[in-house]
Amino acid sequence: LLGACLLSALGAACGGLPAAPPSAGQAPAATGAATSAATILPAPSAAARQDLAPGGRLKAAINFGNPILAQRDAAGGEPRGVSVDLARELARRLGVPLQLVTFDSAGRVFAAARESAWDIAFLAVDPGRIGEIAFSPPYVVIEGAYLVRETSPLRGNADVDRPGVRVVVGRGSAYDLYLSREFKRATLVHAPTSPAVTDQMMAQGIEVAAGVKQQLQADALRHPGTRLLPGSFMEIRQAMGTPRGRDAGAAYVAAFIEAMKADGFVAAALQRHKIEGASIAPPARLMRP
Repeated sequence: LLGACLLSALGAACGGLPAAPPSAGQAPAATGAATSAATILPAPSAAARQDLAPGGRLKAAINFGNPILAQRDAAGGEPRGVSVDLARELARRLGVPLQLVTFDSAGRVFAAARESAWDIAFLAVDPGRIGEIAFSPPYVVIEGAYLVRETSPLRGNADVDRPGVRVVVGRGSAYDLYLSREFKRATLVHAPTSPAVTDQMMAQGIEVAAGVKQQLQADALRHPGTRLLPGSFMEIRQAMGTPRGRDAGAAYVAAFIEAMKADGFVAAALQRHKIEGASIAPPARLMRP
């Protein structure tokens, strides 16, 4: 169904214009009854450009709350990461300047959608967000994990949802939204941002911190006497999104993300930024009519 919807919307998004220049390392076109969006991604239509850059530039929300997607450059503090690379490539294909709008949490990115602060954003797909954001297929999948003290009696993810257990999460994060729906007995405590959860857990004597596994692994090195619970409690599908009501732009973004996965752009960005623990999301297949 997703493939059919993407394909039917793609005509309006691309308008039958010539194909955009391929990104570096783009794979040759596939053959057969089904093909990835990379093989059918023409240049964007005027409607898609208007949807994605209504002010003549592409405003991209960059969330520093998820270190898998974005970080500040150690030398000059400039934004860098997979999401920044994708935003730059999309702006190149649209033929417009790029403006990076930075945030320190996913919750603040989502809230800013109502203020028209950005044209595209990089967030986890969640039912609590889809009313206001049209998401592309995911481009990477990451894991949500729990961190506890070494002395904690909690040994597995299923042990966490019990009376008397407090879990600190970044306010408005994918983990906050998910655990708010799933927890029946444990209590959520909110940190202002996801990177702050472990420090708050330690400072306030909270039992569990929840967040991106890679962030918590780094936190465990900073805080001796802590450990991650085995495995993960959720799978997070990271996608690009546009505000609802920009249908041509959303269709082009969906096809763009599929192209970036298929031609190796996302994989190369993960490698370039030395990101481990994130896997490329499987393709959303576009069936030929």
